[in-house]
Amino acid sequence: MTAMDFDAARSALVAVGRRLDARGWAPATSGNYSARLDDGSFAVTVSGRHKGRLTEDDIMRVDTEGQAIGAGKPSAETALHLALYRSFPDVNAVLHGHSPQAVGLSRAVPDATEWVFRGHEMLKAFPGITTHAAEVRLPIVDNSQDMRDIEAAVGPALVAEGVAPAYLIRSHGLYAWGRDLDEAERVLEATEWLIAAELAERGFRNGMSE
Repeated sequence: MTAMDFDAARSALVAVGRRLDARGWAPATSGNYSARLDDGSFAVTVSGRHKGRLTEDDIMRVDTEGQAIGAGKPSAETALHLALYRSFPDVNAVLHGHSPQAVGLSRAVPDATEWVFRGHEMLKAFPGITTHAAEVRLPIVDNSQDMRDIEAAVGPALVAEGVAPAYLIRSHGLYAWGRDLDEAERVLEATEWLIAAELAERGFRNGMSE
């Protein structure tokens, strides 16, 4: 997949912001989105903007060090986006959401470093998965106001075998990525569905055991 030009990226990020907000995954001004551009820079959401009300003026450009190109202040978490682009050269889009289900799961297992999905048909939404008879691991790392701490904590997990193109920051939210925005959105949506299904299953099992 190829990177987009800035105008195309702005339009696409505005549209994805509205879709994710409509699903309750971007409350208040939370979340941030980015895309790799064809000139080697990156389009990112401006800090503090409501993702369901984005305009093209709310998308700015940064260089490979996260420095602004032109007007605007990038999201504080731009460094986490850039770390993923450095680690995975074929990745061209990163999405970060704050659903209550994802945050709730991360808080419900305070000592876990990952959550494992097994046997779901939805696993086939992940790149390279062709059967429900699969096992996919979702890394979970502790939150920090220092993005370097998060990057250092999650980095080794992301290159391990069987790991989803996604990870959870505890008490914070979910990161997902892909070769283009469509794939990144599909990964985010699939991961959110899997989390919700696992929480529902646990709720049913607990209810039946009472």
